[in-house]
Amino acid sequence: MTRPLENQIALVTGASRGIGAATAKALAAAGAHVLLVARTTGGLEETEEAIHAAGGSSTIAPLDLTDGNSIGRLAEAVAGRWEKLDLLVINAATLGTLSPVPAIDPKEYAKLLTLNVGAPQALIAAFDPLLRKSARARVAAITSSVGARPRAFWGAYGSSKAALENLILSYGEEMQALGDLRVAIVDPGGTATAMRAKAFPGEDPATLKSPDVVGGAIAALLASDFATGHRMRVEG
Repeated sequence: MTRPLENQIALVTGASRGIGAATAKALAAAGAHVLLVARTTGGLEETEEAIHAAGGSSTIAPLDLTDGNSIGRLAEAVAGRWEKLDLLVINAATLGTLSPVPAIDPKEYAKLLTLNVGAPQALIAAFDPLLRKSARARVAAITSSVGARPRAFWGAYGSSKAALENLILSYGEEMQALGDLRVAIVDPGGTATAMRAKAFPGEDPATLKSPDVVGGAIAALLASDFATGHRMRVEG
């Protein structure tokens, strides 16, 4: 079995379930040691058990991504143990309440933006020195079609994904002349996840692709030499 990511250190947010867990498993299967980040310890342990059962390696890191100090401490711990970070998958996000723009609750919107946009910026700020120490750093951010194509009642979530895309792509532009650090945007499309079920109640999950399909596509992308700014939509 080929292991194109052998000896690489990866970090995946939202790795306790869904696309994050599937991506972590796929990266581990490709040879990476995966740092599993999420708030839910139980879910992280399930992901780690699956990785180890398949012969991979991982470390769980339970933390609240809305706490910038916790992100900084994690970066310090990673620097002390591995001295670099090769792969960063920004997946954790919250949907919030679907509502007309005038009815968006300001407090909920602030919390949504903190996790969906503020936390990714804090991750990049904390891990940028470690990404720069990698011989081939790769960053992938998970978006949604509503980030580029506005949809009624999706203004809160869609605007957060539009901001995330701009943030990540700006970082990629900044890094182009400073080494082999490349960024990509991944739109998973319709996938059988808890967030999808919340957004589309009554939809038959059997009509959607499995998170494993998305996780495998992300791992393959990160093992490749895509051009920075690459956009991928996962079909299937």
